[in-house]
This record gives sequence, C-alpha cells and structure tokens, in this order.
Amino acid sequence: MPLPLHVDVALTHLMGRKRQTLVSVTGAALGVGFFIAMAALMQGFQAFFIATVVDVAPHITISDEFREPARQPAVAAFPDGAVAVRGVKPQDERRGIKRGFAIIDALEEMPGVLVAPSLQGQVFLRYGATERNAALVGIDPRRELAITRLEKDMVAGSLLDLETRPDGVVMGVALAKRLGAAPGDRLTAISPAGVLRRVTVVGLYRTGVTAFDDGMAFMLLKQAQILQDRANVINRIRLRLDDVDSARAAAARIEARFAYKAESWQEANEGIFNAFVIQNAIMYSTVGAIMVVAAFGIFNIISTVVFEKGRDIAILKSLGFAEADIRRIFLIEGVLVGVVGALLGWAIGYALVAALASVRFDLGGGQGAIQNDRFYLAYSITHYLIGAAFSITAASFAAWLPARRAARLNPVEIIRGAA
Repeated sequence: MPLPLHVDVALTHLMGRKRQTLVSVTGAALGVGFFIAMAALMQGFQAFFIATVVDVAPHITISDEFREPARQPAVAAFPDGAVAVRGVKPQDERRGIKRGFAIIDALEEMPGVLVAPSLQGQVFLRYGATERNAALVGIDPRRELAITRLEKDMVAGSLLDLETRPDGVVMGVALAKRLGAAPGDRLTAISPAGVLRRVTVVGLYRTGVTAFDDGMAFMLLKQAQILQDRANVINRIRLRLDDVDSARAAAARIEARFAYKAESWQEANEGIFNAFVIQNAIMYSTVGAIMVVAAFGIFNIISTVVFEKGRDIAILKSLGFAEADIRRIFLIEGVLVGVVGALLGWAIGYALVAALASVRFDLGGGQGAIQNDRFYLAYSITHYLIGAAFSITAASFAAWLPARRAARLNPVEIIRGAA
C-alpha cells in the first residue's frame, strides 16, 4: 500500500540527509531513554520509602495536644475587642486524652478503621554501666498487630511475647546494640516520674527506619502506665485505614469532631514529600534540557531541508499544493523524527532499567538486615508515555518555525532567483 503523498515527500527529505537525521533521532531517543530510567529510579525509591513508612507507622495518630492553644476567657468574651492577655500562668493538669476509650469506641464504628491505644513517654534504659534514652510506647500487642506491620520486621521474638512476659520489652536492633543487650537480658528502666522497674528483652525488630530502630521500645500498656506513674492514661490513639490515601482527609474530620490533634502519615512526613517534589522537578528539568538540545538538532535539519529544497517547494506549489500542504509536509518530518526517537528511546529506557535492576551492592548486614542491596525501581507504562510525549512535542515545536517559513515561500521568486 503506497504511502500518503505528504508522508512520502517528508521521508524523501529526511532520507536525503541521513547523517543529520540519525543525530536528531539519537538525541530524542537518549532523552526519552534517560527519562524512563531516571523516573523508574526516583519513583521506585519514593514508593519504597512510602511503603516503609506506611508499614511501620500508623496512618493517623491522635495525640493529647491541640493544634491551636485554648483561648483565654477574656479573649473569648470579647472576640472583636482590643484585648491583650499577658503573664498567664498555665494551669497544671494531667496530660492524656480525656475519655480516650470512649473516643476509641466511637472511632471503631467508622468503616475501614482499626484503632489501638498507647501511652508514649521517655525512659532511661540501663544495662550494666550503659544508659540510653528511648521513647517507650505502651501497647496492646494484638491491636498493635492490626495497625502496624512491625511484627513482620521482628528478627527475634514476637510482639505477642509481651502477653506472656509482663516485664517484657521489645526494642530496635540498633538500640539493643547501643546498650549491648540481647534477648533474655534484664535491663533497668527509669521513667521521668522516678519509677524504676526491671524489664526483660523479649524481642528485637529492624525496620530500616532509624527513628524506630534506634530510639523506640515497646511494652505492655498497663506496665508502661505503671512505669510512667500514669494509671489508666493514654496519650496516643493510632489508626490504620483500609484506604491509606484518605488519611489526610480522615484526620481532618476526626480532629474537627474530637478537637485533639490528629496527624496523618502524609502530614508527619511532609518535609520528605517536599523533597520528593524538588527531586521530580530536577528530573523533569534534566530531561527537558536533553530534549531542548535534541529539538535544536531537529530544527537545524528541517531548516536546512527548507533552504536546500526551495525549488522543490516552488514546483509543489505550482502543481497545486497549498501553504497548509507544504506546512504539513515539514511538520510530518518533525513528528517522524520525534516518533522514531520515542520508539528507540523506549528500547533504550527498557535496557537501562534492566541494567539497573541487575546491579547489586554488597552492603553486608547480619541476620534480619533490610535487603536494600539493589536499586528500587518503579515500572510504569506512564513513564514511557510521558517520554514519548516529551519527544513528539519537542520535535513538533522544532519543526513548526521552518514549516511556516517553507509555506510562505513565493514560487515565482524562487524560480526567478534560480534563473
């Protein structure tokens, strides 16, 4: 089946300058290929980080804090008045979530929500002559299994061992290493309230998140309340949702209902996500720069064709080709370069991603170490489509100006000039 006349003419022009066409196609292909590889690498790491955070931490944490401080009575009485309150002595009050278990009952009525109470406070852990500060979290082990994936990160023991050992404590591998402790060792726990208790290490976990592995320990909620001298008090309610992406909206609704600060996992890691935005901007800027260079090559080849094929353009116009037809021919040339560059770029990108996937790092690590000896890669057809859109858009834009110039050429002036 013969090609349409416009396409046939465009191909003839491109094949007449094979070297320049090959350079332009290669530039577009490299831009697409490197974009696919960079996108797979960066978004793969971002997805791994988010999955790690979502697995380790609850989706929403309700704490015994308020996002805005309480308004003083004078300010509340005269909201529009020129009232200034200074030197207010804060009232001493018992910290904790008031009616915490009633709030838990209300939250459990919400569909797709799992809830667990906890009491978090600081504690000094002493083993021999070594002391380390840690955040001690009192938990209900069975509820904890539902709201976090900490159990799958255990390298020794289990969270459920806390039920059989009331004096048990579970801590991160890094914290245990700093203390020089191992499962079965007896430690001394001292709270800021001055309460001292002997505890036994019954489990170790490794999440790969430093804040958890190096600075947190878990024990039974009742035992933590005794150690902190805060009987029947909880200061955290932690939630896990079926729809993890709805955490921010759900947290806003919960905070509006119960007044206590409700922080979603997105809000807690907002600084990291802002860094991801900058990272993605760098990626798109780099690929954009590559495509701009390729676009200049396409602009150069089509401009040269317009300059060299002046007589051909005059003949085409004399045969009845309109300006739109001439413009279409040269636009097709740019689009063809962009399409071929995109297809070759897909192959290059696939090869680069496969090469990155085969790279292995010897990072050492003992039993239970996170297996991060490779690149985390995100495979997505979207990367290929975006890369192709980059290539075709840049090529079309580069071909537009020469195409307009070709369409405006006057055949009479061309023939006279040639004569």
